[in-house]
Amino acid sequence: MSAVHVIGAGMTQFKPHPTVEVHELARQAAWAAIESSGVRPEDIELAYAGHAYQGQCFGQKVLLKIGMTGMPVVNCENACASGASAVWGVVNAIKAGQADIGIAIGAEKLASAKGGFTPLVADDLESSMGRVMPSVFSMMARKHMDRYGTTLDQLARIAVKNRRGGVRNPYSPWRDEITVEDVLAAPMIAEPLTRLSCCPVSDGAAAVILASDRVARRYTARPVEVRAAILASGIRNGVGMADDHSEMTIRAARRAYEVAGIGPEEVDLCELHDPFTIAELVHYEDLGFCAPGEGGRGVDEGWFDIGGRVAVSPSGGLLARGHPLGATGVAQIAEMFWQLRGEAGERQVLGARVGLAHTVGGGVTQIEAGATSVHILVG
Repeated sequence: MSAVHVIGAGMTQFKPHPTVEVHELARQAAWAAIESSGVRPEDIELAYAGHAYQGQCFGQKVLLKIGMTGMPVVNCENACASGASAVWGVVNAIKAGQADIGIAIGAEKLASAKGGFTPLVADDLESSMGRVMPSVFSMMARKHMDRYGTTLDQLARIAVKNRRGGVRNPYSPWRDEITVEDVLAAPMIAEPLTRLSCCPVSDGAAAVILASDRVARRYTARPVEVRAAILASGIRNGVGMADDHSEMTIRAARRAYEVAGIGPEEVDLCELHDPFTIAELVHYEDLGFCAPGEGGRGVDEGWFDIGGRVAVSPSGGLLARGHPLGATGVAQIAEMFWQLRGEAGERQVLGARVGLAHTVGGGVTQIEAGATSVHILVG
Protein backbone atom coordinates (compact mmCIF):
# COMPACT_ATOMS: atom_id res chain seq x y z
CA MET A 1 0.00 0.00 0.00
CA SER A 2 1.21 3.48 -0.85
CA ALA A 3 2.20 5.99 1.75
CA VAL A 4 -0.11 9.03 1.66
CA HIS A 5 0.95 12.65 1.97
CA VAL A 6 -0.73 16.02 2.41
CA ILE A 7 0.55 18.32 -0.34
CA GLY A 8 -1.80 21.32 -0.05
CA ALA A 9 -4.31 22.93 2.31
CA GLY A 10 -6.83 25.74 2.33
CA MET A 11 -9.24 27.24 4.84
CA THR A 12 -11.68 30.09 5.29
CA GLN A 13 -11.83 32.12 8.45
CA PHE A 14 -14.05 30.44 11.03
CA LYS A 15 -16.71 32.93 12.13
CA PRO A 16 -20.34 33.76 11.26
CA HIS A 17 -20.60 34.33 7.51
CA PRO A 18 -24.19 35.59 7.18
CA THR A 19 -23.93 36.60 3.52
CA VAL A 20 -21.89 33.65 2.17
CA GLU A 21 -23.60 30.33 1.50
CA VAL A 22 -21.92 27.10 2.55
CA HIS A 23 -21.04 25.82 -0.91
CA GLU A 24 -19.18 29.04 -1.62
CA LEU A 25 -17.23 28.76 1.64
CA ALA A 26 -16.26 25.22 0.69
CA ARG A 27 -15.31 26.32 -2.83
CA GLN A 28 -12.99 28.98 -1.41
CA ALA A 29 -11.24 26.45 0.83
CA ALA A 30 -11.00 23.83 -1.92
CA TRP A 31 -9.57 26.30 -4.44
CA ALA A 32 -7.03 27.58 -1.89
CA ALA A 33 -5.93 23.98 -1.26
CA ILE A 34 -5.63 23.28 -4.99
CA GLU A 35 -3.61 26.44 -5.59
CA SER A 36 -1.28 25.72 -2.65
CA SER A 37 -0.61 22.19 -3.92
CA GLY A 38 0.18 23.07 -7.54
CA VAL A 39 -2.13 20.27 -8.67
CA ARG A 40 -4.32 20.88 -11.73
CA PRO A 41 -8.02 20.42 -10.90
CA GLU A 42 -8.34 17.83 -13.69
CA ASP A 43 -5.65 15.69 -12.05
CA ILE A 44 -7.71 15.20 -8.86
CA GLU A 45 -9.26 11.76 -9.14
CA LEU A 46 -11.69 11.58 -6.25
CA ALA A 47 -13.23 13.63 -3.47
CA TYR A 48 -14.71 13.08 -0.03
CA ALA A 49 -16.79 15.88 1.48
CA GLY A 50 -17.70 16.08 5.16
CA HIS A 51 -20.69 17.94 6.60
CA ALA A 52 -23.48 17.33 9.10
CA TYR A 53 -26.41 19.50 8.04
CA GLN A 54 -25.82 20.76 4.50
CA GLY A 55 -28.08 18.52 2.42
CA GLN A 56 -27.75 16.07 -0.43
CA CYS A 57 -24.83 15.86 -2.86
CA PHE A 58 -22.92 18.52 -0.98
CA GLY A 59 -19.52 17.70 -2.45
CA GLN A 60 -20.83 17.64 -6.01
CA LYS A 61 -22.33 21.11 -5.57
CA VAL A 62 -19.04 22.46 -4.23
CA LEU A 63 -16.86 20.96 -6.95
CA LEU A 64 -19.24 22.06 -9.70
CA LYS A 65 -18.37 25.65 -8.73
CA ILE A 66 -14.75 24.87 -9.69
CA GLY A 67 -15.70 23.01 -12.87
CA MET A 68 -14.78 19.60 -11.42
CA THR A 69 -17.38 17.01 -12.40
CA GLY A 70 -17.54 13.31 -13.21
CA MET A 71 -15.15 12.01 -10.56
CA PRO A 72 -16.19 9.76 -7.65
CA VAL A 73 -17.52 11.99 -4.83
CA VAL A 74 -18.38 10.56 -1.41
CA ASN A 75 -20.36 12.68 1.04
CA CYS A 76 -19.65 11.92 4.72
CA GLU A 77 -21.96 12.65 7.64
CA ASN A 78 -20.39 11.60 10.94
CA ALA A 79 -21.43 14.53 13.17
CA CYS A 80 -18.37 16.38 14.52
CA ALA A 81 -16.09 13.75 12.93
CA SER A 82 -17.50 14.31 9.42
CA GLY A 83 -14.49 16.19 8.09
CA ALA A 84 -12.02 13.79 9.66
CA SER A 85 -14.00 10.91 8.13
CA ALA A 86 -13.57 12.56 4.73
CA VAL A 87 -9.80 12.69 5.23
CA TRP A 88 -9.82 9.05 6.39
CA GLY A 89 -11.74 8.08 3.25
CA VAL A 90 -9.33 9.75 0.84
CA VAL A 91 -6.30 8.33 2.67
CA ASN A 92 -7.62 4.80 2.43
CA ALA A 93 -8.69 5.16 -1.21
CA ILE A 94 -5.15 6.22 -2.12
CA LYS A 95 -3.66 3.42 -0.03
CA ALA A 96 -5.89 0.95 -1.88
CA GLY A 97 -4.59 2.16 -5.22
CA GLN A 98 -7.87 3.72 -6.36
CA ALA A 99 -6.26 7.11 -6.98
CA ASP A 100 -3.01 9.00 -6.75
CA ILE A 101 -4.52 12.39 -5.88
CA GLY A 102 -7.67 13.19 -3.92
CA ILE A 103 -9.27 16.09 -2.11
CA ALA A 104 -10.97 16.08 1.30
CA ILE A 105 -13.37 18.95 1.96
CA GLY A 106 -15.22 19.85 5.14
CA ALA A 107 -17.70 22.67 5.66
CA GLU A 108 -20.66 23.78 7.79
CA LYS A 109 -22.90 26.76 8.42
CA LEU A 110 -24.23 26.84 11.98
CA ALA A 111 -24.48 30.54 12.79
CA SER A 112 -27.89 32.16 12.38
CA ALA A 113 -29.73 35.21 13.59
CA LYS A 114 -31.63 33.02 16.04
CA GLY A 115 -28.50 31.57 17.65
CA GLY A 116 -28.88 28.52 19.89
CA PHE A 117 -27.27 25.11 20.20
CA THR A 118 -26.50 22.57 17.50
CA PRO A 119 -29.86 21.23 16.28
CA LEU A 120 -31.29 18.33 18.28
CA VAL A 121 -31.50 14.92 16.64
CA ALA A 122 -35.20 14.10 16.62
CA ASP A 123 -34.80 10.35 16.06
CA ASP A 124 -32.38 9.84 18.98
CA LEU A 125 -34.08 9.21 22.34
CA GLU A 126 -31.95 11.42 24.58
CA SER A 127 -31.67 14.19 21.99
CA SER A 128 -35.43 14.21 21.50
CA MET A 129 -35.76 14.72 25.28
CA GLY A 130 -33.56 17.82 25.18
CA ARG A 131 -29.99 16.60 25.58
CA VAL A 132 -27.63 19.33 24.35
CA MET A 133 -23.85 19.16 24.34
CA PRO A 134 -23.18 21.76 27.08
CA SER A 135 -25.13 19.61 29.53
CA VAL A 136 -23.22 16.47 28.52
CA PHE A 137 -19.86 18.15 29.04
CA SER A 138 -20.95 19.78 32.29
CA MET A 139 -21.59 16.29 33.65
CA MET A 140 -18.20 15.20 32.35
CA ALA A 141 -16.60 18.12 34.18
CA ARG A 142 -18.33 17.28 37.45
CA LYS A 143 -17.23 13.65 37.24
CA HIS A 144 -13.61 14.58 36.58
CA MET A 145 -13.62 17.21 39.32
CA ASP A 146 -15.12 14.82 41.84
CA ARG A 147 -12.79 11.94 40.99
CA TYR A 148 -9.49 13.80 40.52
CA GLY A 149 -9.88 17.18 42.20
CA THR A 150 -9.71 19.11 38.93
CA THR A 151 -10.43 22.78 39.61
CA LEU A 152 -12.37 25.56 37.91
CA ASP A 153 -9.17 27.58 37.59
CA GLN A 154 -7.49 24.72 35.71
CA LEU A 155 -10.39 24.48 33.27
CA ALA A 156 -10.35 28.25 32.79
CA ARG A 157 -6.63 28.24 32.00
CA ILE A 158 -7.36 26.00 29.01
CA ALA A 159 -9.70 28.64 27.58
CA VAL A 160 -7.03 31.31 28.19
CA LYS A 161 -4.33 29.21 26.48
CA ASN A 162 -6.48 28.48 23.46
CA ARG A 163 -7.63 32.07 23.03
CA ARG A 164 -3.95 33.04 23.04
CA GLY A 165 -3.48 30.70 20.08
CA GLY A 166 -6.59 32.02 18.37
CA VAL A 167 -5.39 35.62 18.60
CA ARG A 168 -2.28 34.54 16.67
CA ASN A 169 -4.25 32.60 14.07
CA PRO A 170 -5.58 34.53 11.05
CA TYR A 171 -8.30 31.87 10.58
CA SER A 172 -9.76 32.69 14.01
CA PRO A 173 -11.89 35.83 14.47
CA TRP A 174 -10.58 36.73 17.92
CA ARG A 175 -8.05 39.52 18.46
CA ASP A 176 -8.30 39.99 22.25
CA GLU A 177 -6.81 37.69 24.85
CA ILE A 178 -8.77 36.71 27.96
CA THR A 179 -7.92 35.97 31.60
CA VAL A 180 -8.93 33.26 34.04
CA GLU A 181 -11.10 35.87 35.75
CA ASP A 182 -12.85 36.62 32.46
CA VAL A 183 -13.66 32.93 31.96
CA LEU A 184 -15.00 32.43 35.48
CA ALA A 185 -17.09 35.61 35.38
CA ALA A 186 -18.69 34.92 32.00
CA PRO A 187 -22.40 33.96 31.87
CA MET A 188 -23.07 30.40 33.00
CA ILE A 189 -24.14 28.01 30.23
CA ALA A 190 -24.18 24.63 32.01
CA GLU A 191 -22.61 24.71 35.45
CA PRO A 192 -19.61 24.70 35.83
CA LEU A 193 -19.09 25.71 32.17
CA THR A 194 -19.38 29.41 31.39
CA ARG A 195 -19.74 30.92 27.93
CA LEU A 196 -15.96 31.27 27.60
CA SER A 197 -15.59 27.58 28.49
CA CYS A 198 -17.55 26.70 25.33
CA CYS A 199 -16.67 26.97 21.66
CA PRO A 200 -18.37 29.81 19.77
CA VAL A 201 -20.89 29.13 17.01
CA SER A 202 -19.30 29.67 13.61
CA ASP A 203 -19.33 28.90 9.91
CA GLY A 204 -16.33 27.78 7.89
CA ALA A 205 -14.67 25.39 5.49
CA ALA A 206 -11.34 23.65 5.00
CA ALA A 207 -9.80 21.38 2.39
CA VAL A 208 -6.65 19.33 1.94
CA ILE A 209 -5.06 17.70 -1.11
CA LEU A 210 -3.65 14.22 -0.52
CA ALA A 211 -1.35 12.28 -2.83
CA SER A 212 0.30 8.90 -3.06
CA ASP A 213 3.99 8.44 -2.41
CA ARG A 214 4.41 7.86 -6.15
CA VAL A 215 3.41 11.40 -7.15
CA ALA A 216 3.65 13.61 -4.04
CA ARG A 217 7.16 14.88 -4.70
CA ARG A 218 6.22 16.01 -8.20
CA TYR A 219 4.35 18.83 -6.47
CA THR A 220 6.38 19.62 -3.34
CA ALA A 221 9.75 18.82 -1.84
CA ARG A 222 8.12 18.95 1.62
CA PRO A 223 5.09 16.63 1.71
CA VAL A 224 3.64 15.74 5.11
CA GLU A 225 3.01 12.03 5.54
CA VAL A 226 -0.23 10.71 7.04
CA ARG A 227 1.41 7.95 9.06
CA ALA A 228 -1.84 6.68 10.63
CA ALA A 229 -5.55 7.27 9.91
CA ILE A 230 -7.87 5.58 12.41
CA LEU A 231 -11.65 5.81 12.66
CA ALA A 232 -13.68 4.14 15.42
CA SER A 233 -17.22 4.22 16.79
CA GLY A 234 -18.47 4.08 20.35
CA ILE A 235 -19.46 0.97 22.27
CA ARG A 236 -22.53 0.52 24.41
CA ASN A 237 -22.17 1.92 27.92
CA GLY A 238 -24.36 3.23 30.69
CA VAL A 239 -23.55 6.94 30.58
CA GLY A 240 -23.13 7.97 26.94
CA MET A 241 -20.53 10.73 26.56
CA ALA A 242 -20.88 11.98 30.12
CA ASP A 243 -17.88 10.19 31.62
CA ASP A 244 -14.48 11.26 32.93
CA HIS A 245 -12.69 9.62 29.97
CA SER A 246 -13.38 8.61 26.37
CA GLU A 247 -12.97 4.87 25.84
CA MET A 248 -13.27 5.21 22.07
CA THR A 249 -10.54 7.86 21.96
CA ILE A 250 -8.24 5.68 24.07
CA ARG A 251 -8.90 2.74 21.74
CA ALA A 252 -8.39 4.74 18.54
CA ALA A 253 -5.25 6.43 19.85
CA ARG A 254 -3.63 3.14 20.84
CA ARG A 255 -4.27 1.78 17.36
CA ALA A 256 -2.93 4.95 15.72
CA TYR A 257 0.28 4.83 17.75
CA GLU A 258 0.69 1.16 16.83
CA VAL A 259 0.17 1.79 13.11
CA ALA A 260 2.44 4.85 13.08
CA GLY A 261 5.16 3.22 15.16
CA ILE A 262 5.15 6.35 17.33
CA GLY A 263 4.39 6.81 21.02
CA PRO A 264 2.56 9.72 22.65
CA GLU A 265 5.82 11.02 24.06
CA GLU A 266 7.02 11.66 20.48
CA VAL A 267 4.07 13.89 19.52
CA ASP A 268 5.13 17.54 19.22
CA LEU A 269 1.72 19.13 18.66
CA CYS A 270 -1.91 18.11 18.79
CA GLU A 271 -5.18 19.54 17.54
CA LEU A 272 -7.83 17.71 19.56
CA HIS A 273 -11.57 17.83 20.09
CA ASP A 274 -11.99 20.76 22.49
CA PRO A 275 -15.53 22.12 22.08
CA PHE A 276 -15.48 22.65 25.86
CA THR A 277 -12.56 23.14 28.23
CA ILE A 278 -13.21 19.86 30.03
CA ALA A 279 -13.06 17.96 26.73
CA GLU A 280 -9.51 19.16 26.09
CA LEU A 281 -8.40 18.21 29.59
CA VAL A 282 -9.96 14.74 29.40
CA HIS A 283 -8.40 14.10 26.01
CA TYR A 284 -4.90 14.97 27.29
CA GLU A 285 -5.30 11.82 29.33
CA ASP A 286 -7.11 9.75 26.70
CA LEU A 287 -4.40 10.39 24.10
CA GLY A 288 -1.64 9.36 26.51
CA PHE A 289 -0.05 12.77 27.02
CA CYS A 290 -0.39 12.28 30.78
CA ALA A 291 -1.83 9.74 33.20
CA PRO A 292 -5.54 9.74 34.16
CA GLY A 293 -6.14 12.51 36.68
CA GLU A 294 -2.95 14.42 35.80
CA GLY A 295 -4.52 16.76 33.25
CA GLY A 296 -5.15 19.52 35.77
CA ARG A 297 -1.59 19.41 37.05
CA GLY A 298 -0.36 19.49 33.45
CA VAL A 299 -2.34 22.66 32.82
CA ASP A 300 -0.84 24.29 35.91
CA GLU A 301 2.70 23.32 34.89
CA GLY A 302 2.42 24.27 31.21
CA TRP A 303 2.79 20.76 29.79
CA PHE A 304 0.38 21.55 26.93
CA ASP A 305 1.53 25.06 26.04
CA ILE A 306 3.74 25.83 23.06
CA GLY A 307 7.16 24.94 24.41
CA GLY A 308 5.76 22.34 26.83
CA ARG A 309 5.65 18.54 26.55
CA VAL A 310 3.22 18.69 23.65
CA ALA A 311 1.65 21.85 22.21
CA VAL A 312 -2.11 21.26 22.29
CA SER A 313 -4.43 23.43 20.19
CA PRO A 314 -1.76 25.92 19.07
CA SER A 315 -4.29 27.15 16.49
CA GLY A 316 -6.67 28.04 19.31
CA GLY A 317 -8.64 24.88 18.70
CA LEU A 318 -12.42 24.74 18.65
CA LEU A 319 -12.54 27.01 21.71
CA ALA A 320 -11.02 29.89 19.76
CA ARG A 321 -11.82 29.07 16.14
CA GLY A 322 -15.32 27.74 16.65
CA HIS A 323 -16.67 24.38 15.57
CA PRO A 324 -18.47 24.28 12.19
CA LEU A 325 -18.93 20.53 12.50
CA GLY A 326 -17.99 19.23 9.07
CA ALA A 327 -15.04 21.61 8.71
CA THR A 328 -13.27 20.87 11.99
CA GLY A 329 -11.53 17.58 11.17
CA VAL A 330 -10.19 18.86 7.86
CA ALA A 331 -9.09 22.13 9.46
CA GLN A 332 -7.04 20.14 11.98
CA ILE A 333 -5.20 18.34 9.17
CA ALA A 334 -4.58 21.67 7.42
CA GLU A 335 -3.13 23.06 10.65
CA MET A 336 -0.85 20.00 10.97
CA PHE A 337 0.32 20.53 7.39
CA TRP A 338 1.26 24.16 8.00
CA GLN A 339 2.85 23.46 11.39
CA LEU A 340 4.95 20.51 10.19
CA ARG A 341 6.23 22.60 7.28
CA GLY A 342 7.07 25.54 9.57
CA GLU A 343 4.45 27.77 7.94
CA ALA A 344 2.18 28.55 10.91
CA GLY A 345 3.38 32.08 11.57
CA GLU A 346 3.05 33.48 15.09
CA ARG A 347 1.54 30.23 16.42
CA GLN A 348 4.35 28.03 15.05
CA VAL A 349 5.56 25.17 17.24
CA LEU A 350 9.31 25.31 16.70
CA GLY A 351 10.92 22.12 15.44
CA ALA A 352 7.61 20.26 15.18
CA ARG A 353 7.99 16.92 13.43
CA VAL A 354 5.04 14.78 14.61
CA GLY A 355 1.45 15.96 14.88
CA LEU A 356 -1.78 14.31 16.01
CA ALA A 357 -5.32 15.33 15.04
CA HIS A 358 -8.36 14.03 16.96
CA THR A 359 -12.13 14.46 16.74
CA VAL A 360 -15.16 12.96 18.48
CA GLY A 361 -18.66 13.26 17.05
CA GLY A 362 -22.29 12.38 17.55
CA GLY A 363 -24.47 11.85 20.60
CA VAL A 364 -26.13 8.44 20.29
CA THR A 365 -28.24 7.04 23.12
CA GLN A 366 -26.62 3.98 24.79
CA ILE A 367 -23.17 4.35 23.17
CA GLU A 368 -20.39 6.78 24.03
CA ALA A 369 -20.56 8.67 20.73
CA GLY A 370 -20.94 8.07 17.02
CA ALA A 371 -17.36 8.39 15.79
CA THR A 372 -13.83 9.28 16.74
CA SER A 373 -10.79 9.77 14.54
CA VAL A 374 -7.07 9.93 15.19
CA HIS A 375 -4.64 10.93 12.46
CA ILE A 376 -0.88 11.01 13.02
CA LEU A 377 1.18 13.09 10.59
CA VAL A 378 4.94 13.28 10.20
CA GLY A 379 6.79 16.13 8.52
